[in-house]
Amino acid sequence: MAPLDPHSFTDSDQPLTQTIHLNLHVDFEAKVISGSATLELDRPANGVLDLDTRDLHIDGAVDSSTGKPITFELEKPVPIKGSRLRLSLIGRSVTISFRTSSSASALQWLEPAQTEGGKLPYVYTHCQAIHARSVFPCQDTPRARIRYTADVNIPRSARAVMSAEHVGRVDLAPPPATTTGRAAGELTTKKEDGEEVACRREDEDAPGGGGGGGGDRAIEKFRMNQPIPPYLVALAVGDIVSCRIGPRSQVYAEPSILAAAAFEFAEVESMISQAESLFGPYDWEEFNVLVLPPAFPYGGMEHPRMVFLTPALVVGDRSLVNVVAHELAHSWTGNLVTNATANDFWLNEGFTTYAERRIVEKIAGADVAALQAAIGWDHLHQEIERFKDRPQLTRLRGDLEGVDPDLVFSTVPYEKGFLFLRRLENEMGREAFDIFLKKYISRFRFQSITTTEFVDFLKVNVSGIEHRIDLGTWMDGEGLPEDAPRTVSKVLDQVLGLAKGFSSGVHVSDSDCATWKWEEWQIYLDNMPQKMKAADLRELDQRFQFSKAKNLEILVSFLTIAANSAFQPCFPMIVRSLMTIGRMKYLRPLYSGLMASGSSAAKELARKTFADAAPRYHPVARAVIQEVLDKSK
Repeated sequence: MAPLDPHSFTDSDQPLTQTIHLNLHVDFEAKVISGSATLELDRPANGVLDLDTRDLHIDGAVDSSTGKPITFELEKPVPIKGSRLRLSLIGRSVTISFRTSSSASALQWLEPAQTEGGKLPYVYTHCQAIHARSVFPCQDTPRARIRYTADVNIPRSARAVMSAEHVGRVDLAPPPATTTGRAAGELTTKKEDGEEVACRREDEDAPGGGGGGGGDRAIEKFRMNQPIPPYLVALAVGDIVSCRIGPRSQVYAEPSILAAAAFEFAEVESMISQAESLFGPYDWEEFNVLVLPPAFPYGGMEHPRMVFLTPALVVGDRSLVNVVAHELAHSWTGNLVTNATANDFWLNEGFTTYAERRIVEKIAGADVAALQAAIGWDHLHQEIERFKDRPQLTRLRGDLEGVDPDLVFSTVPYEKGFLFLRRLENEMGREAFDIFLKKYISRFRFQSITTTEFVDFLKVNVSGIEHRIDLGTWMDGEGLPEDAPRTVSKVLDQVLGLAKGFSSGVHVSDSDCATWKWEEWQIYLDNMPQKMKAADLRELDQRFQFSKAKNLEILVSFLTIAANSAFQPCFPMIVRSLMTIGRMKYLRPLYSGLMASGSSAAKELARKTFADAAPRYHPVARAVIQEVLDKSK
């Protein structure tokens, strides 16, 4: 007997789950999901089956083939992993009845006032890396790839979406006499710079508005035919409507932002086609996106068939669609070929960051891709500095036994992984590397692999690569190897020169920045002194209006300098941002800046704002920011 994954109770001697059927009942009043999970195994269990749970109440278990009760033990919880559910099972199928905690780590329950429209409550899941176990009992490791079906019982006024094919809806009660919803199929448009995007809602059977109380319920049915790791099982329920934006794509959102989101992501089909030319056929039939309420803690989450996105991407000029390119790239590197454990996370994110920038290069040009790589280079060095007391966290091949993957989440696997793949590309030549990449994806399609398996595959398929590149240093070394490839760009050199010259009085002229886009501005701000005099900050903001930027990459980069500098005129904007933004990429630097400023007023502002904002944050984001505050006492 041996564990397959340092973050799971899954045992190597036991069978793995092949399929799961979920029968779920969503209760917004109690903030609980209850129901059952039927697990079909790849071979009969021989007396014992261990599953992962966290804060689940287990009501019972039966042998699915006979209906006979099964003896089970829910062990006491341990840090990080949760509670082992040990079943006395001889056979291949078990049905477990359960209900979640109202504080389940994968679930965020939102009151109507916390949504864009303010009409219905909302709930969504975020199961990466090890939070699926807080929604349903499972072998919560990427090694246990599953197909799943689901029947989801929800208020009739709401709509559910999942990372799966929608196969039907059944209303369980007659519709109310009146509704406040808009007519199904209503045509919405958005004009931007003279461009008009027509968007016909696809929710022809969508319910009207209303509270969803009483006996008015509906069942939404879903099916995922391809095997996916449990962390990619996803559910959202709320005031959700949709419209088609391409032959393989729909955008889902609350009604108030549907048209804006449809405009923002209208070029998705072009992205899919470009990605297919690089990585091979798209294997998931549809690529749909759901724009979540602002509390969502990430830029995006790559669930197959239903990518979750932050509304911060909807800025009106399609400037942040590189995040969509990243989540699309996961369709090959992450969803199709998956890291076996959190120790191998770079296999997902390093490959996907590389793939994202190749897509961006095809769509927007090499200069834009180079600038985004430069931003990544800066962020990587910031992370290496953040982990200077724990340099082992800067390795590609991790050793996270006893470590919560959420609390050490960083850009290291993204950017260091990207640089390793760029190093391979430079050594092999792009044409040869592209052939290798397609071969790698084809070989490990629908599998979850380790870093060791990747390195072995690399050595077999690229003769002598271990003699040309020090693979050991790249995989297991700390920090950044000396042969890491640095992005070269005349535009980048100009921006960096202006940023680094700021302290000696070099200021940006109007002609310098006449053609700058958000990437240049972010590089400029990120490479300026992070603590400034009040007069300098005031002058910068008066000239460039950074504190009024709609693009959060620019706004937060400026506010981070203001936070580090304890610049009080920006305190109201910092508080407003922390109260309305849920994305951890933006929360962490703002809270960290306030705490690192040396100002007692700034530190007190951070603590007070967190106390007020914490209920709005996802449980993962709350834990991460609490750690930031605790470390800075």
